[in-house]
Amino acid sequence: MTVNILTKEDLHQFKAELLQEIQTLVTENAPAKLKKWLKSYEVCKTLGISRGTLQTLRDNGTLPSTLIGGLVFYDYDDILQLMKPNKSASKDFRK
Repeated sequence: MTVNILTKEDLHQFKAELLQEIQTLVTENAPAKLKKWLKSYEVCKTLGISRGTLQTLRDNGTLPSTLIGGLVFYDYDDILQLMKPNKSASKDFRK
């Protein structure tokens, strides 16, 4: 019968490997999430709203936008500001 014993060195090596994998995952996925300016379709997808709702938010000044060459861009920080007042401590919004 074989007995495997974990040593502190084994755990330190596991920790280093795990941290490296996490860092790789974060690095690979971060660029898409950290864009400063988003297009309309990206905002709709992120917020889960229709294009009409986004148009209303833009028209009534709730969400500032920038028009460049026929494309509408939204500042990611403005989207975060829009969401802050509506933040809820509840994790289940279906109640």
